Amino acid sequence: QDFRNACSHSIVVGLFTDKGEQALPQISQVCHQAPGGSGAYTMCFHGLGHGILAFADYDLEKAIKICQQTGQTEPAQCISGTIMEIISGGDHDKTLWSKMRQKYLFVNNPFYPCSADFMPEIGKQLCFNYLTPYLWEAVGANINNPTESDFSKSFALCRQISEKNPEYQDSCYGGFGKEFTSLSQNKDIRRIDQMSNQQFLQVYKWCELAQDIKGVDACLSQALSSIFWGGENNRTASIRFCKIISNPQSQKNCFLNLIGQVSFYIKDAQIRQSFCQEIPTQFELECKKRLT
Repeated sequence: QDFRNACSHSIVVGLFTDKGEQALPQISQVCHQAPGGSGAYTMCFHGLGHGILAFADYDLEKAIKICQQTGQTEPAQCISGTIMEIISGGDHDKTLWSKMRQKYLFVNNPFYPCSADFMPEIGKQLCFNYLTPYLWEAVGANINNPTESDFSKSFALCRQISEKNPEYQDSCYGGFGKEFTSLSQNKDIRRIDQMSNQQFLQVYKWCELAQDIKGVDACLSQALSSIFWGGENNRTASIRFCKIISNPQSQKNCFLNLIGQVSFYIKDAQIRQSFCQEIPTQFELECKKRLT
């Protein structure tokens, strides 16, 4: 677990490489055994998506069709892995990856893989969520070292998504928060719950570059999810993160979101009770109502 879900990623990818599509039912069983909380199951399928794209010779359309065979809810996470892989992967065959990448990623149409005809509805929301590094690339950034100017320009791209699909716009903004927690500590995700308040403030400052308050809150929400990590990280880090948010409404949204995550991931009654005693008093009543 020092390397999060990397172990389960490699196991299911190896199983798929050995047996192909007939391994999918067995992979589902293996993912149920992935170490960690309930979120480890879905992340197992995200890792599978990385491997399926490589197995499909970086043919994104073919990989997505395979992902759709994984079950009812699992395809979305599998597809998210293919999107992450086509953007910044290619370790199995860099030459082929570089060639195939040009078929799906376009600077003048950066949302294409999510809006493509071959993208099923179930995969669209997480597609927008995992597209963030390419949005940086689309505005001319070095995706390994983007600047605040790059963030501002690429946040503006999220505003181009139709308001008829607010969930896609939220996912676009949210993807930045997911990336910011990693960037603020040089991409070492092993110590997210050891981030300093100064690093949390940096994440908050970057999220504020979205300008739109809904965008800021979506960014903060995803940052919080990365910090809480399905309850596997020390929860005091998530509490510290919400506390540093200076906008009262955004801070309230952060704590309500955190209470919701504890409700979903944590079933131990004693831990729930302790958590409600640790958060600011103005949120304690709501916490106890939902968790105890």
